[in-house]
Amino acid sequence: MKSRLLAGSAAALVALVGVILVFSYAQGADQRAVQNLAPVDVLVVKTAIPAGTSVDAMKDSLDTVQRPGSAVPQSALHTLADSTGKVAAVDLVPGETLVSERLVAPDALKSPGDVKVPAGLQEVSFQLEPQRVVGGLLAPGDHIGIFISMSSDKQTTELAIPKVLVTMVQRAPQPAAGAQATPNPSSGAAGSKDTSLPTGSLMLTVAVSDVDASKIVFAAEFEKIWLSKEPLDAKDSGPTVIQQNGVYR
Repeated sequence: MKSRLLAGSAAALVALVGVILVFSYAQGADQRAVQNLAPVDVLVVKTAIPAGTSVDAMKDSLDTVQRPGSAVPQSALHTLADSTGKVAAVDLVPGETLVSERLVAPDALKSPGDVKVPAGLQEVSFQLEPQRVVGGLLAPGDHIGIFISMSSDKQTTELAIPKVLVTMVQRAPQPAAGAQATPNPSSGAAGSKDTSLPTGSLMLTVAVSDVDASKIVFAAEFEKIWLSKEPLDAKDSGPTVIQQNGVYR
C-alpha cells in the first residue's frame, strides 16, 4: 500500500515537472524567436486615447513594448521626445503601435465644419507661401482680402475679393526639434508676440460665391495671389486697380 502511494506521488511529481519544463521551453522559444527578429522597443497604446489628446496627457496611456523589427512600421515611435506640442489626430485604440502620422499639430485637427459656411457659398482651397498669408498668422474664422496680380496683359493688382471668410488653415509639417518653429496662429494673431520667421507653405480654404471661386482658381492657376487680414469693419474704398503708373500717387 505504501509503495503504491509513493509511486502515485512520484508520477504526479514527474507530471508537474513535465508541465513546468514544457511551459519554460515555450516561453524560451518565444523569446528566442523575437531575438532572432531584431526586437525593438516601440510605443503601444495601452488604454483608449481620444482624438485631440495632447502628447503630455497621453503618456500614462502608452506602454513601451518590445516587438520584432520586421513587424514594426517604419514610422513607429520609440519615444515622445520629438512630439511635444502635438495631439492625437484620431482616436487611438488599445494594442495599436503609435506611429508619427497619428500625432499632428493642434491646428491640423481643424476641419471645414469648425467654421459654419454661410448659406449659398462654397469652399475652395489654394496654397501660398507664408509672406503672402500675413506671415502665416491666419486662423479659421478670420476674414481676409484677396488681392490678384495680373501680368499677362498689363501689370495690375486689385483687391479682387474683399472680406472673405477663412474656414480652414493647413500647414506643412513642423520643423524638427531645435529648428525654428512656425508661429501658431490664433484669432487674435495680429497682436501675437511671436516674431519667429514662418517656414513652409500654407493651404487655405475659404467660403466664397461661385463667381469668386472661379477668380481664385484662375489666379492660382495663371497669376498671383496675395492676402491681407481684413476685419469686417475695415474701411472699404471701393474697387481700385493699381497699375505701375499709379503706385507712387
